[in-house]
Amino acid sequence: MNHQSMSAIELRAIVSLACLYAFRMLGLFMLLPVLSLYAAEYEFSTPVLVGLALGIYGLGQAALQVPLGMLSDRIGRKPVIISGLLLFIAGGLLAAGADTIFGVIIGRLLQGTGAIASTLTALLADLTREHHRTKAMAAIGVSIGVSFAVAMVIGPVLASWFGVSGLFLCTSVLAGLGILVTLFLVPSPEGQRLDPDSQSLGGLLVRCLNDRNLMRLNLGIFSLHAILMAIFVAVPGILETQGLLRDDHWQVYLPMMVVAFIAMVPLIIVAETRNKMREVFLLGIAAIGLALLAAAVWGQMFMPLLLTITLFFVAFNLMEASLPSLVSKTVYAGGKGTAMGVYSTFQFFGAFCGGAVGGGLYGRWGASAVFAGAAVLAGAWLMAAWGMSVPLKTESIVLSWQFGAGDAADIRREILALPGAIDVTVLESERIAYLQVGRDFDLANLPAGLQLGS
Repeated sequence: MNHQSMSAIELRAIVSLACLYAFRMLGLFMLLPVLSLYAAEYEFSTPVLVGLALGIYGLGQAALQVPLGMLSDRIGRKPVIISGLLLFIAGGLLAAGADTIFGVIIGRLLQGTGAIASTLTALLADLTREHHRTKAMAAIGVSIGVSFAVAMVIGPVLASWFGVSGLFLCTSVLAGLGILVTLFLVPSPEGQRLDPDSQSLGGLLVRCLNDRNLMRLNLGIFSLHAILMAIFVAVPGILETQGLLRDDHWQVYLPMMVVAFIAMVPLIIVAETRNKMREVFLLGIAAIGLALLAAAVWGQMFMPLLLTITLFFVAFNLMEASLPSLVSKTVYAGGKGTAMGVYSTFQFFGAFCGGAVGGGLYGRWGASAVFAGAAVLAGAWLMAAWGMSVPLKTESIVLSWQFGAGDAADIRREILALPGAIDVTVLESERIAYLQVGRDFDLANLPAGLQLGS
């Protein structure tokens, strides 16, 4: 199947939205390696409340991701995006002026209410054709991964220069840059699509929640981000007690991130080119569990901690890259919007739970308990993922027709009877069908009256 190359508008949309994602996620991630270090400066600070401050933004994100996406269907994408970024700015300013840990928690929660990820995904779908959307989402994924790596390095540096209050101000400045990108660089769509690949449609939600393979991936992203948030309640403090000055923590995180990215690439290549996705995926989960178990035993010593956390980041980056790709490949035809909405909700709720539970474990039993608890979660994830099946290599196409919507049932039967057709979702009122096909599907076999949609 031949597709046209990307248009200038599509390229501009992908680059500008990737930058917008990166600015926003950089602001969220920069607090991760430093907040627990500077928490003692806040009145009423306890390990439990520090963990809550780290993870609370995820609660706002999880609660409002889908509702704000649905609101954007009614009032437009850009108004929701700009409003969400304004909330993020307000939360950063509130946390920057806080004297107590409760002020930080409220500020982080307010930042989390700017839950615009699903709206950004919908806008990306409005501005790109379906056959370019996988490449567009891959570019977004790369921008998030790069922002995470950069944040782990520059977060400690900026905190040493400006303090945590200055870091919160930096997050607000980045969100302000995001508003400028939205206003002046992101193209305005000519119209919004009634597109299940960009929206969370209620009629498809039950199907998503009943899909065992999708739910395995949702539980995976919940576990991954819960573990990440939990261990960063403990890791910065251990580094400091081992004699590493706060100003120098970036010297640890930088080589970790470099090694993690270099080591991840061959694993992804093996998974994709040699059809070893299941084996590599399960290996990544097992590596996370082993790294956490080792940290629980030897994590109070400097070099063992560095080695175990480096192994964790290799596996973390592998899973962070693999999970959304697997969701995209696993989801039924026309279900990407719903599936990604559910996936994002699990991701952010995992961050909230990880911060809250990690803080509780750290306050009561110390860092070893945090690592051990995270290892138990990784073990449960491994058991849940063991029955995963590798999705077939497929493509998605959009079909449309001009004749009566009452013929939709016949259209579905005719399409599924074609060689290479795997699944189809028909929107009768829109006269659009979302078709999932194998590589051997031939558009020349389409029944009369059906045509390739945009």
